[in-house]
Formats: sequence, structure tokens, C-alpha cells
Amino acid sequence: MSQELANMVLRRKWRTFKDLSARYMVGLGGMSVIAALLLIFLYLLYVIQPLFVAPGIEPVASFERAEQGQTLVLSIEEQTEQALQITDQGKLAFFSTADGKLIANYDLGLPQITVAAEAESSTGLVALATEDGRALVVHYGYKVTFPNDQRLITPQIDFPLGESPLQLDDTGAAIEALSFAADPEEGSTLAYVANGGVWLANLIKEEDFLSGDTVWQVEKTRIGDAPANLQSLMLPKDRDRLMVISQDGTTEHYRIIDGEAELVETFDLTPDSSELSQVSFLTGDISLLVANNQGELSQWFSVRNSNGDMRMQDIRQFENPLGNVTSIETELYRKGFFGVDQKGDVAIWHSTSNNLVFNGRITDQPIRKLAIAPRANAVIAESADGKMHFVKVHNEHPEVTLAAIWGEIWYEGYKEPDFVWQSSSASNDFEPKFSLTPISFGTLKAAFYAMLFAVPLSIFGACYTAYFMSPGVRTMVKPTIEIMEALPTVILGFLAGLWLAPMMEENLPGIVVLVLMLPPGVMLAAYLWSLLPKDFRHRVGDGKQAILLVPVILLIGWFSIAISPVIEIILFDGNTRSWLTSQGISFDQRNSLVVGIAMGFAVIPTIFSIAEDAVFSVPKHLTQGSLALGATPWQTLIKVVLLTASPGIFSAVMIGLGRAVGETMIVLMATGNTPVMDFSVFQGMRTLSANIAVEMPESEVGSSHYRILFLAAFVLFIFTFAFNTVAEVVRQRLRKKYSSL
Repeated sequence: MSQELANMVLRRKWRTFKDLSARYMVGLGGMSVIAALLLIFLYLLYVIQPLFVAPGIEPVASFERAEQGQTLVLSIEEQTEQALQITDQGKLAFFSTADGKLIANYDLGLPQITVAAEAESSTGLVALATEDGRALVVHYGYKVTFPNDQRLITPQIDFPLGESPLQLDDTGAAIEALSFAADPEEGSTLAYVANGGVWLANLIKEEDFLSGDTVWQVEKTRIGDAPANLQSLMLPKDRDRLMVISQDGTTEHYRIIDGEAELVETFDLTPDSSELSQVSFLTGDISLLVANNQGELSQWFSVRNSNGDMRMQDIRQFENPLGNVTSIETELYRKGFFGVDQKGDVAIWHSTSNNLVFNGRITDQPIRKLAIAPRANAVIAESADGKMHFVKVHNEHPEVTLAAIWGEIWYEGYKEPDFVWQSSSASNDFEPKFSLTPISFGTLKAAFYAMLFAVPLSIFGACYTAYFMSPGVRTMVKPTIEIMEALPTVILGFLAGLWLAPMMEENLPGIVVLVLMLPPGVMLAAYLWSLLPKDFRHRVGDGKQAILLVPVILLIGWFSIAISPVIEIILFDGNTRSWLTSQGISFDQRNSLVVGIAMGFAVIPTIFSIAEDAVFSVPKHLTQGSLALGATPWQTLIKVVLLTASPGIFSAVMIGLGRAVGETMIVLMATGNTPVMDFSVFQGMRTLSANIAVEMPESEVGSSHYRILFLAAFVLFIFTFAFNTVAEVVRQRLRKKYSSL
């Protein structure tokens, strides 16, 4: 007896140990899941956080400038270790940005330089015009070597058009204004003013037949008279147009074709009768940045009007804390620019986001000249007291603001503001478009069409399987549907993209007929079944009749597809897609309808399984009591079973929605991945998850693009978290409401 008691005590202790172990293991597992989600949340915030760090500047060094005279050209190399200065005395100097130490200097052998014009900064080409009507093109660059594993930057200059200046003005008159664009392969173009005329000079590269040497010929075309109050000439790097701008803002816009200039339009950059202070091309030479003496700063670019013509238009006004901007310098690889005033203050803007990024002071003296490093991470400025000031700039992500991410932005070349995602291009002049609105819309659109297809089928199927179907058939149907969830979504996406999408395009009328014919066809089959003799109908057991609908559905589907070509010929002139296009309805082969069906098949098993368990778990005494009181099975299903199972059904729908929102491979392979804001069932979309999958491998680590993709992942995380939270709150309320049944 004592041995049995001891064994009982031992078993109780063992049972208690197992209970406690199970409790703590389950609790640990739950806490681990919460901890993992929290770590994911914190990591996403860690990567996103730099997007919203306030920019700033860090003064590094101030020193006397390398050469005396008026500085015409000032630039800084990519590593921000060396800078270049060219003065009006024809002196060129390279110096260290750390202490101003002279590294190399050259005497270009020119008389007084009246004006200098730089081509695109990345080319390193500068045109220097003299008081005797000549021009010299200088190319500067930096050779980087690593002797003894130490970086060594060696400045270099050469003369691509020859060391002798080219004679632009035959009379020897001084060149008053100059604009320069160059292409080493095709030649260079200069627009200049001399003796009151505006000239276009094409520099043509030819090869001497005898010596093989390269010779540059100057072909000049007179455009017209220069205005008395000329402010500047603007020649873009494409050399396909030219602007002659007066001090009062009057601008003549010419189109250049085969070296000839044709006046396109005349417009006013200062419609309020103010005077221009500065005009500059934004990076890419598409937009003009315009500052006037009343402190207004604006961006202009060409927009197509109602007649189909491209005309310059005032697009946006920038907040300007400087007042009168005396100089504008643009960044090389971004749509940002710097402005300075006479007090030594500097402001930084980003044009796309219309964002005043920074406003501060570099020096107490007026700033005569300012140059931006190629990576926009440093500037060097010359002040009125003859000193150079080297300043580090911390401004990694100026294009990112809440308005730029979620609002409508008027991008260069667009006829109106729009929501656009287009993150990259082959050109450095590209204006990145980082609107998350179209891809967030695409995520919800894909989920909507998937749920529109999946919810009715899965819930109605779950109700029939759990409540009406015989146990024997249920044991086959339920596992079959649930095993569909094991099918890889990449297979579904592959089939949807390569088989379903072309099939639906070819048989679109048949698909519509199938949707219209299926409900009445099933009802007709049920009616015909009821007309059969009872003895024949009773041979089929209760709950098994649904199996007989399988051939009916297949027959209706075959018939609908078979008559599709006939309907297409009769109603749509033999081509449904062309007919839709003629009606103003865009049609993509891989569209929302394809995604809805393919993703619906992926979501159906999840919703069906949970909803079926919820319906089947309704206590039998509730259904039996309802039937005993005279209610029909359908009345019992609607009034009792569905209400009792509603918490589980709602959870199933919300879990399915979360699955649809986060789906990647199906939308990646079954849509055109076009980020458009169109709810049409015939248009595709791009979702947050597919966008991350497509672009993350190509994004530069730490770039704005990279961090915005993480921001997209954070938005997706918030979406699923919100859906699951709402689902749980509603489920608990439904459970509390119907728990008394």
C-alpha cells in the first residue's frame, strides 16, 4: 500500500512538472514571437530613421585663396580633398581643401578673361572667353592612384580643342556673355554675345587627311540682336535649345535644329515686373531656377498645353529665407540646389519635394563664389575678404518628406501633379519618384480582388462542408482543400502569368459569360434534379449531391469558352482588346482579374479551413434545438450557426486578407508590376511586397532608395498589424456578443 502511495505521489509530481514545463514553454514561445516581431519593428525603424534626420553643416577650414583676381570658376573633386580655382587673370590653381596648400598652378597665357562658362560638371570642361573675342576650352580632372596602398590624387589639365584659343568674334570684340555645352564625340556648342549680337558657334571635330591630326572648325550662326539688359544665355547640354534672358525676365526660347535656331516662344520669368537676380539650370538642364530681387525663388519647366505644344511654365515657388539670392549652384546627381545671399547665409533646397532642407551661415562676409562637391557632401566658398571656407554638408536624403512620399508631386515633363513610383533610370539626370501611394494602392487593390474571389467561395464552401455535407464526403473534401495551401505560390504565379493570363485575354467574352451563366446554370441543374423520380434521387445519399455539380460546372465552363469567339465576332468586331481600347478602357494582359483569381486560390485554403472549423464547432445542441423548434436547416444555418461561428469566420477573413496583403510571388509574376492608380479590373498594379522583391537587390545600401524600400516594408508591417488587430478586436466583441447562444 505504501508503495502504491509512493508511486501515486511520484506520478503527481511528474504530472505537475510536465504541466509547469508545458506552461512555461508555451509562454516562452509566445514571448519569443512577440520579441521577434518587436525586433523586426525596431530594425525597420533603425534603417528608416536616417531619412528624417535634420541636415546640417560642419565648418572644417578657412584659409587664404590660392590665386588673386576675380574667381570665375571654383570646383571641388569627388573625395573633397582638392579644389580648383580659375581667375580672370588666366591663372588656374589646384589646392588642398584642408589648409589651402597649393598643389599645382598653371598660367593659361590668356589676356583678361571676361566670362567663363562650365559645361555639365561631370565633364570637367570649361570655356574661357577673353576681351579680344577668343575662347579657350580647358578640361580638368583628377587621376587617383594607390601607391603603397595610400590614395594619391593627382590633378591634371588638357586642352581638348587645342592649346590655342579659338577666334569666335572676327572683329576682336569682347565676349560679354557665354554659355557652353560639350560632347567629346560630336563636338561642342557655344552661345555668345559680341557687338550686340547673339551667336551660336558649333565646334566641329575633323581629322586632317594628310597628318591625321584632329582639327576643330568653328561654324557660326547669328541668332539675333542681344537685348540691352541681357541677364544670361542658357544652353542645355543636349544643345537642342537656347534661351536668351533679359534682366526684366523677358525670355526668348529657341529650338536648335542642324545648327539653326528657331524661335519657339517668348515668356516672362518675372510677371510681377521685378528684376532677375539669378537664373540657373537645375540638374538635367530641363528646369530653370529663377530668383528675383523681391526674394522670390521658383522653378520653371516645359509643360504640354492643350494644343500639344511644350511651353515653359512656373511650376512651384520655394520658401526663401535668404531674401535676395545672389548665386544659385546645383547638385550634380540630385535635384537639389544651394543659394547664397550677401550676408554669407546659405540655404539648401530640394526641388522635387519642394523642401527647404537647411538654412544657416558659413561666414559673416558676403559669398562671392560657391562650389558643391559631386556627392553634395561638402562645399567650398569664397568670401568677400578673400578667404576660402571648406564646409562639410550632412544632407543624405533631402528628397524624402511626407509630402513627397504620400502626396501628388509635379515632376519634370509631366503635364500635372501625380502619384508616381519610378526609382531609377540609366541617366544621372533622372528625377527619382518615390511616392508610396501607388504601390500602397496596388497592395490594397490586389487584396481586394483576391478577397472578392476567395471570400464567397471559401465561406459558402465552408458552410456547406461543415453543415450540409455527409461525414464521408467531408473527410475527403476538407483535406483536399487544405492541402492546396501547401502549393508554392511561385507555382500559382507561374501558371497565372504564362497560362491563365493569355487564356483569359483570348477568351475574355467567355470568362464574362461563365460568370453570368454559372449561378443560373447551377440553379437549373438543381431544378432538373428535383424533377427526377424520388427512387433515383434517393440512391444518392444526403450531403453527396454536390459531387453531381462538378460535371455541370465543367460543362458550363467548356460551353462558355467554346462560344467566346462567336460572341467576340458578333459584339466586339472580332477583337475584344481593341474594342476596349477604343472605348477608352486600357487593357493589360496581366491584370487585376488574373491576380484576383490566382491569389484567390492561394487565400481560399486559409479562409476555408478556419471558417469550416468554426462552423463545425458550433455545439450540436444549438442546431438540434433550432430544428426541433421547427426551423429549417437554412434558417438554422443563418440564424444560429453563422451567428455563433461569426468570430471564427471573421478571423478567417481577416487572416486571409493579411495573407493577400503580404503576397509577393503571385503579384510579381501575374501582373505587369506597373505602379498605376487605377481601380480597373483590366489594369495591373504593383504591390509593396512585389516592389521590395524587385528593387531591393538593385538598391545601393544606405541610399534614399534603399531606405524607402525599408519604409515600404514598414508600411506593409503596419498594414498587416492593423488588419490583425482589428480582426482580434472584432472577434472578441462577436464572441462576447454571441457567447450566450
